[in-house]
Amino acid sequence: MAEEIRVVDNQEASRFEVFVDGKPAGFADYRLRADRLVLPHTEVDDAYGGRGLGGRLAAAALDAGRDAGLSVVPVCPFIAEYIRRHPEYMDLVADDYREAVGRPSGD
Repeated sequence: MAEEIRVVDNQEASRFEVFVDGKPAGFADYRLRADRLVLPHTEVDDAYGGRGLGGRLAAAALDAGRDAGLSVVPVCPFIAEYIRRHPEYMDLVADDYREAVGRPSGD
């Protein structure tokens, strides 16, 4: 039987949350700043690691930013790396962060 994975935007807590079979499994915090979506932190419970949940959180946050017409500030290293691996999101990155995000991690 397949797991039910659901990502929701908990606007009161300013974070996207991922649930597996109704149980909380992780989150991606965000802050709205003028025309920017700042993404400072992403976390997935170790018990749910290796299931692609962090990627689902990243995609949900980035897609929401695109839908709202916001530029994205990926302060979270996981989100920045996700964008490097999914360059279709690079156009969302705020101009003053684009160079840093474009570099491979560790540089």
